[in-house]
Amino acid sequence: MKIVIVGAGKVGTTLAQHLSAESNDISVIDWNEKKLLDLQKRIDIRVVCGIGSHPDILIKAGIEDADMMVAVTKSDELNIVACQVAHSLFRTETKIARVRSTSYTSKKYRSRLFHDDNFPVDFFISPEKVVTDYICRLIARPGALQVVDYAHGLAQLVAVKVAQGGPLLGKELRVLGEHMPKADARVAAIFRKDRSIIPEGDTLIEEDDEVFFIAAKKNIRKVMEELGRLDNPYRRIIIAGGGNIGFQVAKSLEEDLSVKIIEYSEERCEFISEHLNNTIVLHGSAADQEILLQENIDKTDVFLALTNDDEVNIMSSLLAKRLGVRSVMTLINNPVYANLIQGGEIDIAISPQQATTSTLLAHVRRGDTVSANSLRRGAAEAMEIVIHGDYRSSKVVGRTISEIKSPKGVTVAALVRDEEVIIAHHDTVIKSNDHAIIFVVDKEKTREVERLFSVGLNFF
Repeated sequence: MKIVIVGAGKVGTTLAQHLSAESNDISVIDWNEKKLLDLQKRIDIRVVCGIGSHPDILIKAGIEDADMMVAVTKSDELNIVACQVAHSLFRTETKIARVRSTSYTSKKYRSRLFHDDNFPVDFFISPEKVVTDYICRLIARPGALQVVDYAHGLAQLVAVKVAQGGPLLGKELRVLGEHMPKADARVAAIFRKDRSIIPEGDTLIEEDDEVFFIAAKKNIRKVMEELGRLDNPYRRIIIAGGGNIGFQVAKSLEEDLSVKIIEYSEERCEFISEHLNNTIVLHGSAADQEILLQENIDKTDVFLALTNDDEVNIMSSLLAKRLGVRSVMTLINNPVYANLIQGGEIDIAISPQQATTSTLLAHVRRGDTVSANSLRRGAAEAMEIVIHGDYRSSKVVGRTISEIKSPKGVTVAALVRDEEVIIAHHDTVIKSNDHAIIFVVDKEKTREVERLFSVGLNFF
């Protein structure tokens, strides 16, 4: 696929790296030549220096025959205009824009503003909203490392670290079904010391294994309990940083939980206080030991470090953990930091770039892909694909899971059929219109997965 990316910031750079690794033809536009040259040294892409909404710059980047344009600069207006130019002059098929302002995307104006006759933006990206939703799902599942919804929330893919003393520790995976006869689940993958393990019935579960499993949403708690990771619900939250993400997270949680925000800027404190109802706003540094002790950090369930400074987030998180907070979630923009710190004193490292990339993957994937989520900091991927065709035109319709010739490391974990979640076993038959949830340990196999689940020409 030929894709033009406007903006070489953190989101644009992560997206370019991810998509170029899958043999897409990528061009990146940015006004900062140094950023572009640094990016080109690392990955094989075309770079163009200039303003991404200018037609001549877009032409240099190859917009005339591009399949997609993704505008992810820090300016909403530039992103929207870039989409307008791509549509009006070049009829680019898919146009995606990063739009942060809720004034543009609110229900009141969105339908009237964004369509082909006005601003032709096909899909929106809001990294702040993506990260906020991601954090709220983690808060709702204490003990989970990652939570992904599928089929409008009917099924969930959850990652947990196996705890000492768990009922299944040291036992074979096949025992999972015996322990939970009324709560079917499927282990899609296991990561052990950064090595992926394809789960089989005789695979032994070891302490500190990172287990990805899928189940109907109603059964998730039972599965987490078997893996020894069903923690008590979170009730008390302290948020470091009252920026866009910290503010939105507090707004989402304050009705049900006890929330406090520590914000360094006095002006921002005033804004937060005026726009939140039940959140306690504290002026000061989140890395100040006295403030944390005064606010009973040792009796707090979760410390969320959400400032825009990685170092502040890391240091305040380490301090909070040493002072006795139950769990720490830390926003990390630098992917090198994220890989280093998660799993130590910091329980969960949250990467805005990885979360945002996940929202874009479904638009890049071929076939009827509903969603595609980057997992384990980009090491793996989970896809939700709608199955079409019949026995003749499809390689999967009318066949059992054991009959499907999936690439190594690819697991059909579950099907959602007429709002029923069906955990995939060897004798499960796939039908047309099923939503298949597929786990791909090696993301280089995604193209093979797309071909496997595509419909043959005779279907049309």
